[in-house]
Amino acid sequence: MQEEFIVHENTTSLPTIHVISDSVGLTAQAMARAAAAQFGETNPNIEVLPHVRSAEQIRTWIDEHTALHASRGDARVLIFYTLVDGDLRHALTEYAATKPSVTAVDLLTEAIGSIAKLSGQVPSKRPGGLHVADQHYFRRIEAIEFTIAHDDGRNPQEMTQADIVLLGVSRSSKTPTSIYLAQQGYKVSNIPLDPSTEPPKEVFDVDRTRLFGLMTTPDVLIGIRQRRLGNAAVVASKYADPEYVYEDLDKARALMRKLGAIVVHTENRAVEETAQEILRYYERVHPAGADIVKES
Repeated sequence: MQEEFIVHENTTSLPTIHVISDSVGLTAQAMARAAAAQFGETNPNIEVLPHVRSAEQIRTWIDEHTALHASRGDARVLIFYTLVDGDLRHALTEYAATKPSVTAVDLLTEAIGSIAKLSGQVPSKRPGGLHVADQHYFRRIEAIEFTIAHDDGRNPQEMTQADIVLLGVSRSSKTPTSIYLAQQGYKVSNIPLDPSTEPPKEVFDVDRTRLFGLMTTPDVLIGIRQRRLGNAAVVASKYADPEYVYEDLDKARALMRKLGAIVVHTENRAVEETAQEILRYYERVHPAGADIVKES
């Protein structure tokens, strides 16, 4: 029987990250994206084997993916795993050790062991324990759904329902920052800015303490846009043209000032760093939990 796996596709120079979990693998996927972001890649290739229940599943999946990568000229396989079950974890560790081309990274054992040692408590060893159906979990799910539905200027009529509204020019990290914040439980709407179009009128109705402008330097933005265009740079050269980029940033900055948005610089920063700076400002005015109390 062919094993279940999920593929998140993207073309990237980084290796594919394979996730193995006896739950859904969300923890390992978040770690994979956080690690990849340190190399400038916010949407790495991730392939997931969730709900593992047997060592045979693990061995078969590793063999299939090793063979697949070998057929493409590189048999090396990188695995991030979150296995609470000790027998499954031991089986993966032993099997990976027999495969010189496989690098397997255990994301849970040391963390759980350290907490157990310092607290004197025994871990539950329950897969998916992070995702217990409590109020905070459902809030995160709701936030992620809202953020996806309000990405890149969609559904502006609902913008005032967002906890946080991000403004920024193209390639200023609006979407990855929005998704990261959503995973922390914040509903985010992000609005693209460019010199040729007016922002949606609803942005002027948003509480200023919820408005954040993402800003970068022209040199960094030009480089990102040139890499984004690749071979199409000649056809769409205006997008990365220095004069256009300067105009793009100047008009965006002027709008942010007009709106009273808090400006956060994203150049040479991981998405997590940008998000944390936003939250430092946001939580001074909106203390953690205040919105939850207000809604309940």
